Amino acid sequence: MKLRHVVCSCLLMLAWIPALAGAAEVTATLDRDHVQLGETVTLNVRVDGDTGGVATPDLRALAPDFQVLSTSQNSSLSVINGRASSALVFGVALRPRHTGTLQIPALSVAGGRTAPLQLEVAAPDPAAAAATHQDVFMESQVEPAQGYVGQQLTYAVRLYYAGRIGGDAPDMPQIDGVEVSPLGKGLNYDTVRGGRSYHVLELRYALIPQHAGRIEIPAMDFQGEAADPRDPSSFFGATVPVSASAPAQTIEVKPAPAGWGASAWLPARQLSLGLDGWPTAQDAPPRVGQPLNLTMDLQATGLSYEALPALSLPPLDGATVYPDKPVAGNRQDGQWITGRRQQAFAIVPERAGTLTIPATTLKWWNVLTDRMEVAQIPAHTVTVLPAVGTAAASPAATVPAAHGEVPALTATAAMPATPWRRIALASFGLWLLSVLAWWWWRRRRASPMPVPVAARPSARSGRLAFLAAARGNDPAAQVRTLLAWARAERPMIQHLGELSAALDDAAQRGAIAALQQRHYAGTPLPDSGANTGTNLAQAFKRGFAWRAAEATGEDTGLPPLYPFKLH
Repeated sequence: MKLRHVVCSCLLMLAWIPALAGAAEVTATLDRDHVQLGETVTLNVRVDGDTGGVATPDLRALAPDFQVLSTSQNSSLSVINGRASSALVFGVALRPRHTGTLQIPALSVAGGRTAPLQLEVAAPDPAAAAATHQDVFMESQVEPAQGYVGQQLTYAVRLYYAGRIGGDAPDMPQIDGVEVSPLGKGLNYDTVRGGRSYHVLELRYALIPQHAGRIEIPAMDFQGEAADPRDPSSFFGATVPVSASAPAQTIEVKPAPAGWGASAWLPARQLSLGLDGWPTAQDAPPRVGQPLNLTMDLQATGLSYEALPALSLPPLDGATVYPDKPVAGNRQDGQWITGRRQQAFAIVPERAGTLTIPATTLKWWNVLTDRMEVAQIPAHTVTVLPAVGTAAASPAATVPAAHGEVPALTATAAMPATPWRRIALASFGLWLLSVLAWWWWRRRRASPMPVPVAARPSARSGRLAFLAAARGNDPAAQVRTLLAWARAERPMIQHLGELSAALDDAAQRGAIAALQQRHYAGTPLPDSGANTGTNLAQAFKRGFAWRAAEATGEDTGLPPLYPFKLH
């Protein structure tokens, strides 16, 4: 009995062979013929008949319009009414790259060709996705919807997901003619859409258009995995692919208004320009040779610091301006960039009197009101006092001699005309003259050397002290010892500006300029290095090269170090 059953089975298998040896039949179908951009569609390629040795079809023809996410294959063998049949199905998960009517061309497989297919791809509709309670969908938004060249726009992309998903966040968009930079690291929060709770990942980007015209922002895509809803309790955590797409956006970019001119184009939401450090009424007035430290600050919301102009002060009459190293950078609040430039200055007055810093203006375009505005630093004026110890000598240089005698005459007129006071003063004067005469006679007998020779050691020691300081790295000590040496030879010298004006050697004047830059601005000149002290000592090793008396009136003002001016 068993032998008969085995023989029947073998005869039945032999009967299947002719059926399996028939020619293969190839067909292709789509699980849907209408999808939204960001959704996936499955292409099924079925081979019926001889499935032995059938290779996976060549899918390269799909690349222009589709992204191939994954491929799979499934084979089956069935017997119906005594007839055996086999089938092999290739499943291809596709994701459309753009909207429109997309063609799936004929594919060659198992010696046959499939019929071409057509797929309609519509733009994503986040509202419809929320209304239909989709598990994953995306939104995008541009604020404002239009702007100017160079103006910052904020582009936000939001990914909504109802359950746990895995996958990489959408890549940063690549937009022709637009500078793109991220704003923060992303936001995570929960919200309700269409009566359903969703987790939200929001990414924000700063967009700065580089030219006028219409700019297209492509759709943003997400591809990930979610737990398989058909097998939520799977021990191995079965997942299914999920994807979504944010709609493409279009923005209109306008050029700068006609007639703006050659000034820097500054489209901003807010802009401020200020100057801090100016003496108040409670502060002591500045003096000749004492630095006045000021800081200019420029900030603009909606502009990067690279778009802001460099800051400077114009040449000042009666003072030298020494700029410090500029400071610049950006900060952001998650939505807008704020660029900032800051420049510190040391202003060293060179003569007593009135010092004026003229007004500084900067025009910019307010994108909120769509009109031009002007930021301004008003003019500042301050009275500079003479250097310490020269209060009486300074007015004589600027006031006529007849007027200079007025204080002395007034003081004399105020003295009471009492005879006994005059007698006392006369007696004291005679006694003082007799003492001085006796002292001079005794000193002349003890040493015939003239008194002026006693000043020479002071100049020599001052020179040695300066050369020692020049070999160090302390600009303050170098300034102090250089002025002390100069005053030993020219007592009227009060500050480095006067010393430079009194010298006839260009190398010595250049060394003083470099010393002033290091002392007041706090940074060396671009061409200075470790040999700064050696160069300073070298310039003065033979002593001061004083100008002739008739040449001291020449103009020795330093040129501005930063010629840029705000308009």
